[in-house]
Order: sequence, then structure tokens, then C-alpha cells
Amino acid sequence: MNPLPTITNSLMYIVPILLAVAFLTLVERKIIGYMQHRKGPNVVGPYGLLHPIADGVKLFIKEPVRPTASSTTLFILAPTLALTLALLIWTPLPMPFPMANVNLTLLFIMAVSSLSVYSILTSGWASNSKYALIGALRAIAQTISYEVSLGLILLAAIIFMGNFSMLTFSTGQEAIWLIIPAWPLATMWYVSTLAETNRSPFDLTEGESELASGFNVEYAGGPLASFYLAEYANIMLMNTISVIIFLGDSLNLLLPEMMTSLLMFKTTALSLVFLWVRASYPRFRYDQLMHLIWKNFLPLTLSLIILHISAPLAFTGLPPQF
Repeated sequence: MNPLPTITNSLMYIVPILLAVAFLTLVERKIIGYMQHRKGPNVVGPYGLLHPIADGVKLFIKEPVRPTASSTTLFILAPTLALTLALLIWTPLPMPFPMANVNLTLLFIMAVSSLSVYSILTSGWASNSKYALIGALRAIAQTISYEVSLGLILLAAIIFMGNFSMLTFSTGQEAIWLIIPAWPLATMWYVSTLAETNRSPFDLTEGESELASGFNVEYAGGPLASFYLAEYANIMLMNTISVIIFLGDSLNLLLPEMMTSLLMFKTTALSLVFLWVRASYPRFRYDQLMHLIWKNFLPLTLSLIILHISAPLAFTGLPPQF
């Protein structure tokens, strides 16, 4: 078996994601700069377009600094695992066709996204620093809490569509977007993705005003850049999933090129809202963060799931079909 086509396909999948992640950082700095009445990056290249490349080169050529008391293997493994999982989770997404066709796509996505907790835990524990460990524990508590909400919302969406495959969400929204009948779920999903990706106003794991950068405080250079690449790749991933689930377009009605363009446009729009929220809202307290998920989102999500299950039984006498 010739491995070259597989390597080529993987690179054609990974390189655009990394380029998009790099320029998302530039867009964020530019937009927040203009929102705060300043220029933002404008030195390297025309209009600052080469800033992401300069930042990447600067970080990856720096000497990797490692605490003497840290666990060497785990210290390097944590950022590698974070970036690997952030890229792996893109493979079953229909954009418009998946790189790896997985029947239970949503289960695969939830399973891989749950593994990212281990990279955070490993980075905090392997640093052998109490500050990094406390930051990792805060990050894990936040991530696990909001994964409960995300999983339940996905379950409700699966009940709507009757299938675990994300291709079903494309073909099942020909008449109407799912966001219209399920806007409460879409709203909670979007807020939960903000918390899941550690974005403001839920960036408590890396809040510079009250923490020394959280779980990655001991990292520098290339490993630190890997964490940030993973974080921004997860931002784009969550917005892409949001578009496919709640704002999907049918493969039967659109050409693949047109569907890809629409997917990119909608994902970009949702990502810009992420930046808008960061520039607009103050950071939550940690008790407010936990209260929001356990006292508000969880009961409401469970109520909506029960409603979606009982509605077909009440009107047709038949259970939802999977």
C-alpha cells in the first residue's frame, strides 16, 4: 500500500486548518483593537498580515524551557496531545464530505473532545507546580461541567434528526434550519461552546487578571504555541459543528463548492461573535460559571429533552425513530 496519498490527504486537511487558526488570531487582535479604538497589529507585512507567521516563527525557534522538577515525558506529551486531538476531531466533519466517514459521528466527536481534558490535567500535573495544578483543576472542572450540557443538547438534536451521523443534519434541514424550532437549545449550545473553549467571559482557566495563565504557566516557546493552536482550532471546530447542526444546508440542493463557501461564511460569522463577546462582557466569577451550568442549563436541557421525547408520543403514539 502506497502511503503517499494518505499523507497528502492528511496534509491537505491539516494545513488549511492551521493557516485558518493562525489568521484567526490576527483577526481577533485586529477586531478587538478597533473595538477598543486602537490599531492592533500593523507592523509586520501590509496591514499586519504577516504577524501570525512572525509570531509562529518566534515561538517555535525559542529555546524550550522546562522546570527542573517537572516530568520530562509528560511535560512534552501534554501540548502534543492537545494539538493532535484538536486536529483529529476535524476528520469526520462533512465539509461538505468527511475525510473519514464515521457512522456515529457525534459520539466520536464527544469522545475525542472529552480526551482533551487529559492534556490539560497532564500539563498541570507534569509541571510540578502548585499554580499550574490549581489552574488545571479549575480548567477540568469547567470543561467537564459544560460537556454535560453539550452532550445533552446533542442528544436533543439527535432526537430531532433521528440519526447520529452529521450528514443527516445536512440532508434533514432542507425545509427549515434546526435553529428555528430549537432556538433555546441553540442558544445554550452556543454559550456552552464559549465555556468549553475557555473563551471570555468564561476564560477562568487562563484569566490573566487573577491567575498567572493557569495550567500552562510553566510552558514557553513551541509547547505554549501548541496549546494556543489547539485552543483556536477548537474555537473554529465548535463553530463549524454549530453551523452543521443548527444552520445546515442540504447536499441535495447545493453544489459542494457552494456548500463549502456557505459553511465557511457561517463559521466565520459565529467566530466573529466569539470576538465580539470577548470585547463586550466582563469575566464571570467561578461560582457564577458553575451556577449557570448546574442550576440553569442542566434542568432546562433535561426538560427540553423530555419534551422532545414525549411530543411524538403525545401526538402520534410512536416513539422517536433512530
